[in-house]
Amino acid sequence: MKRLAFLLSAIFLTNIAFCQEEVKVSDEEAIFFVVEVQPEFPGGMDSMYAFIQKNLIYPEKAKAEGIEGRVFITFTIEKDGSVSNVKILRGIGGGCDEAAKEVIEKMPKWKPGTQRGKPVRVQFNLPIKFELEKDKE
Repeated sequence: MKRLAFLLSAIFLTNIAFCQEEVKVSDEEAIFFVVEVQPEFPGGMDSMYAFIQKNLIYPEKAKAEGIEGRVFITFTIEKDGSVSNVKILRGIGGGCDEAAKEVIEKMPKWKPGTQRGKPVRVQFNLPIKFELEKDKE
């Protein structure tokens, strides 16, 4: 009787295992968060910050309302180094979110990240700081 119960349990569990749908993302589609070699903006991080500072336009509405803070952006560096899937993770309003998204979308191609020696898609998160100039007294 114990053997019969064990056998039925084994058959039942095997059927459950085979009936479950396995959803796999191919390596072609996978987006990595951590890779052996991280993506790199042309010229490095200092160049990236200089690019953002040069191209970021502080929205007039945000200036008028005194809005300051950090907009958190996420985006994907594709296998060819292009920037895609730009999204706001946390915004501050006043047009700053849109301005931050726009500057990221204008970025030139990066050196792509690699995993096992092959270029892969990599998710990248970045805070963009909006700070009004203080009047010097």
